[in-house]
Amino acid sequence: MLKIGICGGGPGGLVAALALVQQGHDVTVYERTSAYGRIGADINLTPNAGHALDGLGIGAALRETAARPQYRISRVWDTGAETSRLEMQGDRYESPQLTIHRADLITALSTNLPEGVLQLGAKVRSVTPVEGGAEVALVDGSTATFDLVIGADGIHSLVRKALFGEDDPKYTGLVSYRAVFPRDRAQGIPNLNSFTKWWGPTPDRQLVVFPLKRGEEVFVFATTAQDDWSEEGWTLPGDIDALREAYADFHPEARAILACCDEVTRSALHVREPMPAWSKGHVTIMGDAAHPMVPFMAQGATMAIEDGVVLALALKGADAADVPAALARYEAARRDRTARVQRGSLANEWLKQPENADWVYAYKAWEVFSAPETAPAADA
Repeated sequence: MLKIGICGGGPGGLVAALALVQQGHDVTVYERTSAYGRIGADINLTPNAGHALDGLGIGAALRETAARPQYRISRVWDTGAETSRLEMQGDRYESPQLTIHRADLITALSTNLPEGVLQLGAKVRSVTPVEGGAEVALVDGSTATFDLVIGADGIHSLVRKALFGEDDPKYTGLVSYRAVFPRDRAQGIPNLNSFTKWWGPTPDRQLVVFPLKRGEEVFVFATTAQDDWSEEGWTLPGDIDALREAYADFHPEARAILACCDEVTRSALHVREPMPAWSKGHVTIMGDAAHPMVPFMAQGATMAIEDGVVLALALKGADAADVPAALARYEAARRDRTARVQRGSLANEWLKQPENADWVYAYKAWEVFSAPETAPAADA
């Protein structure tokens, strides 16, 4: 049994914690927020995420509150013509696509952890490698030493900085907007039971729409170009009228969707180049701390969820002396896949036209060390 500290209680950190606890490890999760609220909006759980979460035993709970998009559709911004349509609820993949509020995923994960594992209001000040482990110091002055420390603390990761030094993420020149509105407000608008992406005339404009909350709500994601960005936060208030103006030349259906939105939040999109290594000694990183990506493949949270499962599998049966080798195994299983998704997300062409989606959606995290990953087609 390992004593493991996880810095960050988002979806990736909680998946890792639950998988590790189920293996019998002693886990502590440090989450800086004092209480989880209904902050943010969507988590898009494509079948590869569903497989990972079903393996943790929480799939049934997620299905109670999630929506299930029937298709993943691509449409042209002005004519509305479909360029691709992929069935997401059939037999092609073992798990369906689920779209869910982030808070509902957090609840399903956190309520399945034993009491005392999740420490809310615990802000990490520093992580320091020590002989055979690492020390976590909190801002309240308390410290704890672990056999392994995992940084699941996001794009501005303190753990990443402790391991590899300063490396600010690069601003993409794009600002994202998010909104949610009641489904009954959108009478007469078709395709709201599917995940639909409207591809703009230039890469800086795209509109994504899909259902939430058993189909009772509709989530909207859009982007615009902006030369610079200096604000902090990912739920800053946005100008809904300015967003509508930016999409004034889109198809009437797309404009009707934006007309249903009362308000939007906005945030900048940042990226980093894929890293050559994620671990040093008895400390590693995962999720956005290791591979932040723009959301154009809708795989950011899913990559963190996959990381959590594969990291736990790599640590199965390990003792403290085995940790560095186990972390090397984890990295070897994950780096190429996450780098490919990072680059594919930034290129923002995936599924614009019909193509192989299996290399993303058919991935089975629980089988990664027992079966080869599905080989991508040459044009994927």
